[in-house]
Amino acid sequence: MKTILITGVSRGLGRAMTVEFIRLGHTVLGCGRSAREIAALQRQFSAPNDFAVVDVSSDDQVAAWAKRVLPMHAAPDLLLNNAALINRNAPLWKISAEEFSAVVDVNLKGVANVIRHFVPAMIARRSGVIVNFSSGWGRSTDAEVAPYCATKWAIEGLTQALAQELSPGLAAVPLNPGIISTDMLQSCFAGGANNYLTAEEWAKTAVPFLLKLNAGNNGEQMTVPI
Repeated sequence: MKTILITGVSRGLGRAMTVEFIRLGHTVLGCGRSAREIAALQRQFSAPNDFAVVDVSSDDQVAAWAKRVLPMHAAPDLLLNNAALINRNAPLWKISAEEFSAVVDVNLKGVANVIRHFVPAMIARRSGVIVNFSSGWGRSTDAEVAPYCATKWAIEGLTQALAQELSPGLAAVPLNPGIISTDMLQSCFAGGANNYLTAEEWAKTAVPFLLKLNAGNNGEQMTVPI
């Protein structure tokens, strides 16, 4: 059984993956920004699963999280940088500096923060897979989501550069999860989001796919086969 670290477990894909990994017998170390949802996960799933209120855009909070969980659980076998924000639908010039920064801080800096504090333990163990969640909009673009597209294109480049830096036995993979009906998709597609798989349906395919990733996938652009 594997130890899986997931960011953004409060809702959406993170919550669905958490439930499915645990159902299959794996241990999940998860974080999210909602204290209420993290408390609910703590009540639902007992130790060794471990959930914490962490804002990944804060390097200090991620550092404290790593300092607490790594001595108890050791390095994750699978690190899933899933936490993300999307901007409200609007042309780029109508997006405030504050909103643009919020998207960058979570989607890009948050990924770097988690890598900074957890990957050294994986390197020391000489094994593990890092999956940085990208998007279809990390390989294409659309109007009114420029900040989100910018961060996901950056994730593709960051991950492939990281893949060249890792020692043998490890892998870094940029992952397009596909189009799933989540709150994020609702914000872009409104009622059209209901035409796609729910997060729970998606997780039934995505989790076994993720568990099969290994060092041989290092640097590959991957897409969940849904």
